[in-house]
Amino acid sequence: MNPISSSMQLCIDECLRCYQTCIAMAMNHCLEAGGRHVEPEHFRLMMACAEMCRTSAHFMLIGVPHHRHTCADCATICRQCADSCDELDGMDECATMCRRCADACERMADGA
Repeated sequence: MNPISSSMQLCIDECLRCYQTCIAMAMNHCLEAGGRHVEPEHFRLMMACAEMCRTSAHFMLIGVPHHRHTCADCATICRQCADSCDELDGMDECATMCRRCADACERMADGA
């Protein structure tokens, strides 16, 4: 088994934190707040972000080179999710985590 590099481990950790944050914010904060927080476009984007983060972490953990593709897509979706969260009250933590994950995934997609 190839050891996981420190940069990949950082990306895995950021992906899993973002996954956890998006799911928790969507299921708790967004559902409780209602209104724009649960509009289909925003809510689906949060679910897509969470799933893409989980998938990217999984690809890195199983050691397939395709993680560069999933990480590139993950970065794009995370940035979109962060922008969407910026427009809503109480979503600062989610936006911050999405941007941190996007930064890590971009580095991984570029071959870090």
